[in-house]
Amino acid sequence: MPTPTNNLAALLTAAFIITTAAPFAGAETHHVVGGDRGWDVDSNIASWSAGRIFRVGDKIWFAYSVAHGNVVELERKEEYKACDVSRFIREYRDGIDIVALNGEGIRYFASSRAERCKKGLKLQVHVEAQQQKAETTGVGSRDDMSEGDGESAAVPPSPSTSSTPFAISYVTLSLLLAGLAFTYWIS
Repeated sequence: MPTPTNNLAALLTAAFIITTAAPFAGAETHHVVGGDRGWDVDSNIASWSAGRIFRVGDKIWFAYSVAHGNVVELERKEEYKACDVSRFIREYRDGIDIVALNGEGIRYFASSRAERCKKGLKLQVHVEAQQQKAETTGVGSRDDMSEGDGESAAVPPSPSTSSTPFAISYVTLSLLLAGLAFTYWIS
C-alpha cells in the first residue's frame, strides 16, 4: 500500500517534470500548492502563493494527509476570510487532488478544519486570462510605406514551431504517468 510520503514524492516528481517541460511546450503550468511541504500548516501557503501567476488552463495540485482534514472550495471571500468552512461548494478528499483552473476569476480554498484554516491553511487564487503571444500585424507606420503605391509593407509571419514541443510534452507526460503507475504498483 502506498504511503503518504511515497505519494508526495511521486506527486512532486511529476510536478517537477511537467513544470520543467511546460515552458518549452507552451502548455499550462502545474502548481504544487505549498511546494515541497504540500498542503500543510507548516508550509506557509501565503508566502508560497505570493507573486505566483495563475492562468486559465493551469492546474493546482493539493498534496496532504487526509488525517489532518480535506480541502474545501468556498464561494465567497467573506467565508474565506472568516474560515467559515461549513458551506463549501466542493470538497476534495483524496490526499492528492488536481484542480483545473478553467475560467478567469478568484477561487478560494481552505482546510476543511476551521482551526487549521485560521492557522493559514487557505489559498486565494486569482486566475488570469491565458497569456496571448504578440503577433506581427504586418501594418507599418507612415514611414514604412513605399513611395510608389501608398501600401504598407507586409511583414511575413514567423514560422510556427508549436507542433514539435507539444509532441515532446505528450511523450514526457505519457512516460511520467507510466512511471507514476509503476511507482504506485510497486509500493
